[in-house]
Amino acid sequence: MLRKPAVAGQFYPSSPAKLKEMIATMVKDAPKEDVSGAVVPHAGYVYSGPVAGATLSRMKLGSSFIIMGPNHTGLGSPFSLMSEGAWQTPLGNVEIDSELAKKILSYSRYLKDDPAAHYYEHSVEVQLPFIQYLKEDFTFVPLVISVGIAEVYREIGLAIAQAIEDEGKDTIIIASSDMSHYEPREVAEKKDKMAIEAILRLDEDELLHLIESYHISMCGYGPAYIMLTATKKLGAKAAELVGYRASGDVTGDYSSVVGYAGIIVKASKMSPMVEVAQKVVEAYVKEKQVIAPPSELPPEMEGKAGVFVSIHKFGDLRGCIGTIEPTRENIAQEIISNAIAAATRDPRFPPISPSELSYLDYSVDILGKPEPVKSLDDFDPKKYGMIVESGWRRGLLLPDLEGVDTAQQQFEVCCQKAGIRPGEPVKLYRFEVTRYK
Repeated sequence: MLRKPAVAGQFYPSSPAKLKEMIATMVKDAPKEDVSGAVVPHAGYVYSGPVAGATLSRMKLGSSFIIMGPNHTGLGSPFSLMSEGAWQTPLGNVEIDSELAKKILSYSRYLKDDPAAHYYEHSVEVQLPFIQYLKEDFTFVPLVISVGIAEVYREIGLAIAQAIEDEGKDTIIIASSDMSHYEPREVAEKKDKMAIEAILRLDEDELLHLIESYHISMCGYGPAYIMLTATKKLGAKAAELVGYRASGDVTGDYSSVVGYAGIIVKASKMSPMVEVAQKVVEAYVKEKQVIAPPSELPPEMEGKAGVFVSIHKFGDLRGCIGTIEPTRENIAQEIISNAIAAATRDPRFPPISPSELSYLDYSVDILGKPEPVKSLDDFDPKKYGMIVESGWRRGLLLPDLEGVDTAQQQFEVCCQKAGIRPGEPVKLYRFEVTRYK
């Protein structure tokens, strides 16, 4: 059975060339994470495409996906799965993973094999061209999830997790969902923030409680609940908000918007370094409290080194402060000091406010000892950071930064940061970092 595209030419271009051209503007060259699940929006690409593209760009894509969307059409069984055939998009056909699909069905009392629910439903379909653009060969299992109760969602989530464990495949579970619908921007953002924070805490029951209590019109909360149940069973420990926007950012009309959030659920827990940085920033921003380092330091925090703490919001830099050489008694103390500085004293940005904390992600770079080099030929900008020194002025740039692809670019940025003019005599140093995210 070949499922034909239902919204090609409406939600996204029907021309393969135009579709590829559009997606190319929405994906990013971003650091890839081991991801077990995600929330990805599903509106027309002009509205939600940038968030969808940025979110999928953050994933190390495997060969297998489970894509769940809400039922907008009312057709078919309430909780339906399509177990055989292929789905067609302008970029080609994607085969259904029949073995995984049937394994999921065998574990669930509620799921039914019902293609009728999928014929005209867009929420699963719109995810496929993005994945096809980023990954040449993959299979997937489509599910359509109607309104239900926690017991049903939990059972389906556990069935999915058990099937993935049985099959032993590297499978990513995508919950296809937009956020609040047709409310003023300030109302939509307030409600969406509550739902997003519950997902970031991996708390599916709290998400359902908020949906019901505050009438949050997130259409795919059922798929999100199921995804969280399954990924936690498979060992997920942390989530990250990649991006958020509203339809008004495109139309200019903020009186009635739809919200779009992209969230990745990571396959493993964040590193202790990053966990310290996050806790420090949250305690200081909320209460002006400087927390102590862990009572028992992990081995990687016991030594001394220069440390940079970087903070990003929706993928954009929000603060970065560091030390080239150690100034504290251990790396943990160095992280604490520089995390507070990155959040509150980066001169490029205003101090971080409590309302921003849920939207931030962190990285910690531990610097190796700088070594002098003779020329830019000794640099690989993906591997080495650069220090440019002229008298008392010194500019530093970390390695492997987006948009910095050559040693010459590194050099120019370092000189600009230090106020070093062209032609002035300089000394060059390179260093390696260990980056924790």
